[in-house]
Amino acid sequence: MEYVNLGPSGLKVSRLCLGCMSYGDTSKGWHGDWVLSEDESRPFIREAVEAGINFFDTANMYSMGASEEVVGKLLPEFAKRDEIVLATKAFLPWRQAPNAGGLSRKSLMQAIDDSLARLNMDYVDLFQIHRWDDHTPIEETMEALHDIVKVGKARYIGASSMAAWQFAKAQEVARVNGWTRFISMQNHVNLLYREEEREMIPLCRDQGVSLIPWSPLARGKLARAWDESTVRSETDGFGKMLYTQTPEADRKIVEAVGEIAEARGTSRATVALAWHFAKGITAPIIGATKDGHIAAAVEAMTLDLSEDEVARLEGPYVPKMPVGVASTAPRDWSLTLKDG
Repeated sequence: MEYVNLGPSGLKVSRLCLGCMSYGDTSKGWHGDWVLSEDESRPFIREAVEAGINFFDTANMYSMGASEEVVGKLLPEFAKRDEIVLATKAFLPWRQAPNAGGLSRKSLMQAIDDSLARLNMDYVDLFQIHRWDDHTPIEETMEALHDIVKVGKARYIGASSMAAWQFAKAQEVARVNGWTRFISMQNHVNLLYREEEREMIPLCRDQGVSLIPWSPLARGKLARAWDESTVRSETDGFGKMLYTQTPEADRKIVEAVGEIAEARGTSRATVALAWHFAKGITAPIIGATKDGHIAAAVEAMTLDLSEDEVARLEGPYVPKMPVGVASTAPRDWSLTLKDG
């Protein structure tokens, strides 16, 4: 396993981050039947640790908090607290009520305390805002995040999908006030969605902010043949809306992944993830719900794609309208939520 600094900090993270949205409770939230229970999740947490992965990402809204509970219980079985980097997120509502979500000072202070209780931890290593909040002044959000760091409940802060101008504004507000700045950006990047290459990725690279993208395999579309489906692909409503704009171009990319994988004698997932390392991504956030998922991701770190292979993978891409970066306050979200 390779380890690098996360952003302009001294925090060392593995080049792979295990995303824990798939671990939790199917009866809570909107994730569908593909979420694994605690017992089903245990082998993947163990395999990740044994593979050298020290970076784990969850969120307060995954299974309405059950993901944090599962991760908080399982990680201590396989790793010491000071050896792991635990990241969680806040923004989306945990119930349909005023202040139960968003990025206000009240909401963030409540969210971090609730997350720590579910995780059974004294602090998280990386506390991230899950989206931008149009209804809260960014000054209020950044000062609250700074205070959360200063009281020791989080070591660092990160952000997730938003417009590049919003991220730049947040960083500048923190800079001029002497507050804690974001060290990472968890944005939407993969071979089927490369719109972040226009502004966000150049901005982050210029400022030394690490990229830890979500959905590096495009909700699994890059890991299987175009016409194949899974339980998750059939029940993941959010995933269904992400990749509908350019199906013909997307199909050509998926086919190119398959052709290169066959020629290299490896899996499609390995090829699609290797593209991230060829593009200088710090740590793609991978999911693992089946045997071979983690091994394929680890293999990707050593699969050096040629310039010709990268060109073949990128060639069919067609520009898209931005998706997954909605600047929408929790009270406007159309998700059907269940109280956790």
